[in-house]
Amino acid sequence: MRAAIITGEGSPVASNVKISTDWPDLKPKSHEVVVKTEASALNHLDLWVGIGMPGLHLDFPRVSGSDGCGIITEVGNIVDESWVGKRVLLNAAVRQQEPVLPNASPCPDDIRMIGEHDNGSNAEYFVAPVTNVIEVGDVDPVKAAGFGLAHLTAWRMLVTRAQLRAGQHVLITGIGGGAALAAFNICKHFGCHTIVTSRHQWKLDKARELGASETVLDVGEDWSRAVRKFAGKRGVDVCVDSVGGPLHLPCIKSLARGGKLVTCGCTAGAAPKTDLARIFWNQLSVLGSTMGDMGEFREVISFFKNGMEPVIDSVHDANDASAAFARLESGDQFGKIVLRWT
Repeated sequence: MRAAIITGEGSPVASNVKISTDWPDLKPKSHEVVVKTEASALNHLDLWVGIGMPGLHLDFPRVSGSDGCGIITEVGNIVDESWVGKRVLLNAAVRQQEPVLPNASPCPDDIRMIGEHDNGSNAEYFVAPVTNVIEVGDVDPVKAAGFGLAHLTAWRMLVTRAQLRAGQHVLITGIGGGAALAAFNICKHFGCHTIVTSRHQWKLDKARELGASETVLDVGEDWSRAVRKFAGKRGVDVCVDSVGGPLHLPCIKSLARGGKLVTCGCTAGAAPKTDLARIFWNQLSVLGSTMGDMGEFREVISFFKNGMEPVIDSVHDANDASAAFARLESGDQFGKIVLRWT
């Protein structure tokens, strides 16, 4: 089958992305389904896979892709055959069952990512446990693929972890990325006052067009004072950040007393400078968040089915996968980058 393969570790990743026409065909395990891909979407995770995930020792060539929409063509022997022919959307976070020690503290489920630990959706077909797909019916597969993982990630960050409430002040850093725009979508639904940052004025202008309440141009200096001013001088209730590095401390300084910083990534660095005195004195919460479970997936997909749409930056023919990766790598995108397979 045809697949967009990453031939080896290295940066830039795009130069290692090739189209294979003889990638091995897929057969489902007993609990799995095979999906004929209509569209897949790129995430920053695709770049981390190509650069090389520390400690994972991934084999190459491999297929990334943690967003995919398509039609089920084959099912494993314990899966109901009525799934065949249905259009489904992938949740790439596969729950891992682990023994729980007596009296152990509750902890989040460990996950194994399709598109990271295992080959993913950037191919003519992909395979997944039937418990990790959801039927979406008569929808645009490009929009569905662009919606999935980013909105699931943002939903867990905002609703599950930060317990977002209607009307709150929310800071979203790095507007233009998939998770940031998904968070913006969800905040708009909750009627929140949204403050967004970017290093690019044109991205801020686009965010304004989408309904951002306030914008802050990041020129490499501390912008927390401007954020606090926009939030009535008290600071924001929630900050959504996937950048880390030099943005962490301004995020902390932008929070109101009792505010919550929730992070799902650290593309600019994993060991930032922080302010512990501010954190304990203002009783701030710093929350980590990763992906989401199928209950959360169903919740957020219900919004997609009722009209919430992703922002799509560009749609590429699957044969132009290298150009799509280059677009993501450039950082010039505003929204999701999607590969069309049919």
